Amino acid sequence: MNAEVALVDFAPTLRLALLAVVAALLPLSWVWLRQRSGDLRARLAALTAVTLFLTFDLIVFGSFTRLTDSGLGCPDWPGCYGEASPLGARADIQAAQTALPDGPVTFTKAWIEMIHRYLAMTVGVLILVMCAASWQQWRRRGLAGAAAGLQSTTPSPWWPTATLVWVLVQGLFGKYTVTLKLYPAVVTAHLLGGMALLALLVVQHETWRGRSVGLPSALQRALWAVTALLWVQIALGGWVSTNYAVLACSGFPKCNGQWWPPMDFSSGFTVLRELGRSASGDFIPMQALVAIHMVHRLVALVLFAGILGLAWALWRKGKSRVAIAAAAAGSVPEAATSDSDDARAARRYALWLLGLALAQVASGLSNVVLGWPIAAALAHSAGAAALVAVTTSLIARSTARTRAAS
Repeated sequence: MNAEVALVDFAPTLRLALLAVVAALLPLSWVWLRQRSGDLRARLAALTAVTLFLTFDLIVFGSFTRLTDSGLGCPDWPGCYGEASPLGARADIQAAQTALPDGPVTFTKAWIEMIHRYLAMTVGVLILVMCAASWQQWRRRGLAGAAAGLQSTTPSPWWPTATLVWVLVQGLFGKYTVTLKLYPAVVTAHLLGGMALLALLVVQHETWRGRSVGLPSALQRALWAVTALLWVQIALGGWVSTNYAVLACSGFPKCNGQWWPPMDFSSGFTVLRELGRSASGDFIPMQALVAIHMVHRLVALVLFAGILGLAWALWRKGKSRVAIAAAAAGSVPEAATSDSDDARAARRYALWLLGLALAQVASGLSNVVLGWPIAAALAHSAGAAALVAVTTSLIARSTARTRAAS
């Protein structure tokens, strides 16, 4: 192994970019072949759906990278010991693994880390294509509308542009996750950034599909409140995972045999500090890890109650809409159909929220009771991403209806 490893090595960047383009050709080809009889808008809708699916996978695989301690499997960025893959860095990895067999660098961890980077770069290429195609669609429809004296109804290309900018920011978070040696604040920001990328793609997916659902203003406010609390809980969950505080509490509902164990909130929630250290540079005390864990538990209870309340309100909304549609069916068929569609959508969202909330409770308890198994931890991360997708989808669809009505 070299005596010194450059923290940022851009030598393999071109090869990595080429590899990402080649990897992106597969989903791009699938979208274009599947939509070969459709217009550019249909292809963009399909491309957004594929990119959304891969971004969800990227978030889950990012959790797997963290859970297997593979975040420093390649200690430089963007390549691996200056190479585009662990194959070229075989000698350096072998030397590091020989020196520390259980250390951060092994062949397995290097491959896990690089696969995560490959997937992230593939998503980046797809978003770049989506952005360029959106501007092309906007220009084409804008010119056609101007020629006909009509206003273009094509979705704004600024959403894909914002997504492209954000994926570049995510790349920087990924870089500093490695170069700053898993600095907790950066790793947590990287997780939140991945969720934000997912939310941006959900909004675009709903926009391209042109779907909407009517919700009363009070229910919309409740939806926004629950969604905000969900993001707070995801940040807390990232802080728990980043600081390895999952097992700071054993047992449930008590923590280490106590309802309110000794906790050090100041040390636990000091943001600017290194992994495993307090702000003063000393080892972080166990009471700080317990505080991190307990806050996540307590907010989880509030969020669970909020999701249950929101799901119940949506279910009632669906039932009332069914009654309205049945009453209006004889006189206003179109309005009845709209009410019936809203009812079905509201009830579907209620079931999704209820199912995901229950699954999150089950996976969260499994992490504590079963000693943080990878399967349960991955399910917990996937459930959080799914909740972000569902709540964002409902916000996008209800907001679209509100804009259309105004």
